[in-house]
Amino acid sequence: MKLALLLAAALLWSGSALAQHKHGDAKGPNGGPMQDVAGVHAELVATGTTVTVNIFDEATKPISTKGFSGSALIVAGADRETVMLAPSGENALKGEAKKAIAAGAAVTVVVKTAAGKSGQARF
Repeated sequence: MKLALLLAAALLWSGSALAQHKHGDAKGPNGGPMQDVAGVHAELVATGTTVTVNIFDEATKPISTKGFSGSALIVAGADRETVMLAPSGENALKGEAKKAIAAGAAVTVVVKTAAGKSGQARF
């Protein structure tokens, strides 16, 4: 009985903690979905073969991506491709896929900050 209560309390606690850090359906300044990754806000914009991850702070102000790195795993049906992301412009990480990114593709982004903190999010 104690184990069941402890497990239930842990699930409730972890669910509320996740809800505080996930943007869910929130849209970023460029119209893409936003998620918290490695202590920053990442907005995914995928058009054609280009994957762009725009990086912002809590107030949605652009953060310089100098020293950042990342990758994006794109999965559409049986097709899988990993795209390396490199700093581009003031606050973006960008990479090119071999094929056009299909609508509804699952994209998992890994970001490593200049400070060495890393994290991932699924879009």
